[in-house]
Amino acid sequence: MDKVFNLLIVGVGGQGTILASNIVTQAAMNAGLDAKKSEIHGMSQRGGTVFSHVRFGKKVFSPVIPKGKVDVLISLEEMETLRWTQFLNRNSRLILLNNRILPANTTEYPEGLTERIKAQFDNVISIDPKEYTQKLGNAKFLNVFLLGVLSNYVDLSEDCWKDAIEALVPQGTFEKNYEAFLIGKECK
Repeated sequence: MDKVFNLLIVGVGGQGTILASNIVTQAAMNAGLDAKKSEIHGMSQRGGTVFSHVRFGKKVFSPVIPKGKVDVLISLEEMETLRWTQFLNRNSRLILLNNRILPANTTEYPEGLTERIKAQFDNVISIDPKEYTQKLGNAKFLNVFLLGVLSNYVDLSEDCWKDAIEALVPQGTFEKNYEAFLIGKECK
């Protein structure tokens, strides 16, 4: 992989954003690539914004993705997508979980966010979390499910992903997490 792959993962506290970015970083390293990661999760325990830049390739010099250079954005919450559009370009792929978590001191969620996002970008995969939560058995596996979706768009072997998932998910949850990953692979 000569080109550096730029992935931005965004969400709110408690959604597994950091675990997902750790798994991607480990999967890239398992493939023998240079991988760098930068994350912010200061207010995550209070439902605040959590984001992680993940970059990997033959040689990566900085963990921070320049504005306009994201290849794939994984968003675990609709409104968080809007906060990061300056990092995208018209060809960026968005893997958008249509999840709505009301920000603090807010009583209603803005309508039409997904439609606005789809109008702005060409490659949007919009996913209904309710549909997949039922298949997965628990919403806690949605982050790894989304990595399964991502795996269709990056050149990392399934073994690299599997080993990273096994090494990083909480003890006793590997089977369910890996199953979630495989279900995600079917979602394109």
